[in-house]
Amino acid sequence: MNRRSFLGLAAAGAAAAQTPPPVSPVATVRDWTQPVQYPDPDVIALDNRFRKYMIGNTSLKRLYTGTSWAEGPAWSGAGRFLLWSDIPGNTQLRWIEDDGRTTTFRNPAGYSNGNTFDYEGRQLSCEHGGRRVVRYETNGTVTVIAERFEGKRLNSPNDLVVHPDGSIWFTDPPYGINGNYEGYQATKEVKEAVYRADPKTGQLTKVTDEVSAPNGICFSPDYKRMYIADTGSAGRDTKVWDVDGKTVRNGKRFILLDVPGTSAPSAFDGIRCDADGNVWGGARPGVQIINPAGERIGLIRLPENCANVCFGGPRRNRLFMTASQSLYALYVQTTGAHIC
Repeated sequence: MNRRSFLGLAAAGAAAAQTPPPVSPVATVRDWTQPVQYPDPDVIALDNRFRKYMIGNTSLKRLYTGTSWAEGPAWSGAGRFLLWSDIPGNTQLRWIEDDGRTTTFRNPAGYSNGNTFDYEGRQLSCEHGGRRVVRYETNGTVTVIAERFEGKRLNSPNDLVVHPDGSIWFTDPPYGINGNYEGYQATKEVKEAVYRADPKTGQLTKVTDEVSAPNGICFSPDYKRMYIADTGSAGRDTKVWDVDGKTVRNGKRFILLDVPGTSAPSAFDGIRCDADGNVWGGARPGVQIINPAGERIGLIRLPENCANVCFGGPRRNRLFMTASQSLYALYVQTTGAHIC
């Protein structure tokens, strides 16, 4: 082969490497007990801008399986463990980093859904069972952060984030009271909404009710934008607002998702931002990644429905994913924007 032909083939190969491959909505069939060839075929750049976040010699890991509906992952930096909820199991589980063990962390757990940790390292949880947001104190007691608005019971707090001013922002759809599987069936007393709780004053304010079923919530890295995943029948899109102190304004659609490569609808469940402002969230067929301009750039295919994500590990560069019966993890070339 002459030099010109060789260079032509090299150039063609380089061009092909820069072209995102066709995407199948079906996850690659793989044996999760066996190693996978690098790069992992289920980590896909839908746009070349996603390649900077991909690590070529790492792969998806299934860390645990056996839950009924896995939700609410949160990383404890002090404890170096990943906490998550099995909502129907009324249990919180803990994956311990140093030896890979999974243990029962709390049972019963109030049919908890979303979890996070505040800036003092205390666990916060959204409880379907108690229809409330609680904080677990270091002495073992439980502090109720929010359970009523204007004298009426909340529906079933779903997910939450902590603002640097100490306030706790959370979503309140009715999923936990729709039946007796993820909580206790009950009648809705308040409209679905997003709230801000001030743990110092106890004041609870409604941030917005411009959503049919607010689900996942996250802030942009600079806390100037608030993203809400709307999974209601009238919405099923993700919205964004400008944060103006204790309130929000200029709400608009951020993205309306589908399953890549098809016209089938999809929607974010739990969401988190990375340090560059990309939104990572559970959405069929796994995790979808959207840049700050609202453009889909990447996909992580999973064999189960992904409900929620968080960035963890000592460097916050490991994406943890709760999906149906299992917990998955993947190292990425970015970090989480905030504690989660």
